[in-house]
Amino acid sequence: MSPDDVVEIFRRVLDTTEVDSTSDFFELGGDSLLATRVLSAVARDFGVELSYDDFADDPTPSGLFARVATTVS
Repeated sequence: MSPDDVVEIFRRVLDTTEVDSTSDFFELGGDSLLATRVLSAVARDFGVELSYDDFADDPTPSGLFARVATTVS
């Protein structure tokens, strides 16, 4: 499990390769419906259920990974 795994989720959901660990999901064209797809993928891949508020607080792969890491620890 690494931030790169979350980058790959963002790339898949947003259908773009223009994502790095500091990319803002919403600035890349994401919306709340696509955010739920990211959260579902995180739950499936990492076994961690996060809320939309968790995502909205820092909508970057590194921010989401930090939430996952603190939840898993």
